[in-house]
Amino acid sequence: MFTGIVEELGDIVDIEPRADSAVLVIRGPKVVTDAHLGDSIAVSGVCLTVVGVDGPTFGADVMAETLKRSTLGGRQPGDRVNLERALPAGGRLGGHIVQGHVDGTGILLARQGGGSDPGGQQPWEQVRFGLPAELARYVAEKGSVAVDGVSLTVTAVGSDWFEVGLIPTTLAETTLGGTAVGDPVNLEVDVLAKYVERLLGAGR
Repeated sequence: MFTGIVEELGDIVDIEPRADSAVLVIRGPKVVTDAHLGDSIAVSGVCLTVVGVDGPTFGADVMAETLKRSTLGGRQPGDRVNLERALPAGGRLGGHIVQGHVDGTGILLARQGGGSDPGGQQPWEQVRFGLPAELARYVAEKGSVAVDGVSLTVTAVGSDWFEVGLIPTTLAETTLGGTAVGDPVNLEVDVLAKYVERLLGAGR
């Protein structure tokens, strides 16, 4: 389990294709400090298993299904990714419960500066993402959603879009600061909403 609090911006060093999968080699000096074979690391919101560690890099297997259902299938060496180690027992739940199981991909539709500080810098942005209609019912205003593995609070929602506010730290320390309009992103809706729907449906 993860919390959506990104620990480090990493880089994809290499992609090794396989018949029905691929091995990603990712540079993440911080997250590999205590990484071992079999550990879980979220890579832009996708839970991957460590299959090897070499200095500041680690390797992870990615199945064809994951490549197809997430943005990892379109990644190239040199691309930046958000990295987060699994939450240890007794650790702080700083964001929300994130499984690392991507529900689908969305598109960045628009971004707008939300104001200026005394130095003229824009300290935060309002960002709108499009999402598949089948996921929209799980997104609620003031609820939580993970975008490329980043835990965010929904500020507005429509039938096929939602908006979030990005603070300076998020803009500077995650890939969302450099995501351009039209770029795809990984989405994971709040798992609690899915369980509630399932339970209510079972009671009918």
